[in-house]
Amino acid sequence: MGLNKEWFLDINSLAGYNHLLDEIMILSAKTTPFIFAIILIYLWFSKRKNESLFAFYSAMMGLLLNQIITLIYFHPRPFMVHIGTLLIHHKPENSFPSDHATLTFSIAFMLLMFKSTRIIGIFAFLLALLCGIARVYVGVHWPFDIIGGFFVGLISAIIIYSLKEKLQKLNDIAIFIWNKILGVKN
Repeated sequence: MGLNKEWFLDINSLAGYNHLLDEIMILSAKTTPFIFAIILIYLWFSKRKNESLFAFYSAMMGLLLNQIITLIYFHPRPFMVHIGTLLIHHKPENSFPSDHATLTFSIAFMLLMFKSTRIIGIFAFLLALLCGIARVYVGVHWPFDIIGGFFVGLISAIIIYSLKEKLQKLNDIAIFIWNKILGVKN
């Protein structure tokens, strides 16, 4: 746990000294997945339904991979081994890889793969980085949990992108149903 613990302490040792910074990091650690949901909804309504759906699939793939990893490997959260300053309450459960990091990086990487969403993908990637750092800052994750989420997110996006031709049929059905519900003619 040498480097992981060292990096954790470097980041988490800043917690509790600056109220404004603490509040920003708590907000980032808790709400970033909701911002990503808003991004996907925005894309859906801005005529980038396919990109929104692919990013959603990437996030679901990432979270599925996390569940598989969790069945194989357990790593306690920092507060479970009484290290660092904890700024938010969290259940004592497996920390590796971070679901928040996986979800956000899965979406960000997927958005980066499409020219039509590359700019928002850059914004999403930076937001995912902030979320990852914030999760360490508030004491609920180790840095390696975030790095693990980064790589699971990247792998998920690559898998979904490689399957996009096959998944397009599913997208077509979802968009058709959406249009039928709204009464939109194709």
